[in-house]
Amino acid sequence: MIKVTIPNLYDSDYQLWLESTINQLRQGDFQAVDWQNLLEELADLGKSERRALESLLTRLLEHLLTRL
Repeated sequence: MIKVTIPNLYDSDYQLWLESTINQLRQGDFQAVDWQNLLEELADLGKSERRALESLLTRLLEHLLTRL
């Protein structure tokens, strides 16, 4: 039987990794949390949200400039 570690789980089954991480955090099992990948995901989420906001603001500005 192959033992799947949490970092390997991140690479092999993202959804299961996410559910496991959420359960570990809810249960207060902080030692078992895959902090490296969790922090990377949070940083990427912030970048994605910022890019989306920039895109929406650019479209709004373009729209307003065409009305002048």
